[in-house]
Amino acid sequence: MNKIKPVDEEIVLDRSKYIESQTDTKGIITQCNDYFAEISGYSREELIGQPHNIVRHPDMPRVIFKLLWDRIKAGKNILAVIKNMAKDGRYYWVFTHFETMRDINTKEIIGYKAYRKATSKHITEVLLPLYKKLVEIESKDGIDASKKYLDDFLSKKGEHITIDNLMEEIHRFY
Repeated sequence: MNKIKPVDEEIVLDRSKYIESQTDTKGIITQCNDYFAEISGYSREELIGQPHNIVRHPDMPRVIFKLLWDRIKAGKNILAVIKNMAKDGRYYWVFTHFETMRDINTKEIIGYKAYRKATSKHITEVLLPLYKKLVEIESKDGIDASKKYLDDFLSKKGEHITIDNLMEEIHRFY
């Protein structure tokens, strides 16, 4: 995990640009666009070959990444709101669409693509208390307790609400 100390300063993203990256099946960055390098503060050469969690912010609940990985490893796409951390410790929030990449012939998963764009302040304000609670639970009781809290939280929102539904609703109102 990233050893950079977080700084309480947000990087303002250009709403007209996307941060793009590709990883192999283990989450190692294989490609990224110039905007990703610019925002993260790393050069493309520093990013390529590194685990994507090089930009993981410690405020992000591990359970969100577990759900994300479970979903994309199963060959399903997912939407997620994620707080990332730049090389200098500043942070940026992104709304991310994750896709699986498949071999043309075998249809086996060969990697993943992610397209990120700026998210609105309203969305981060809605999610921040939930994410803080999940991180707190994880630090005390582990990821399974965090997952149970998230499931209970979502079930209170509606009978068939899942993390996917929640992110799709956020995207719809974005």
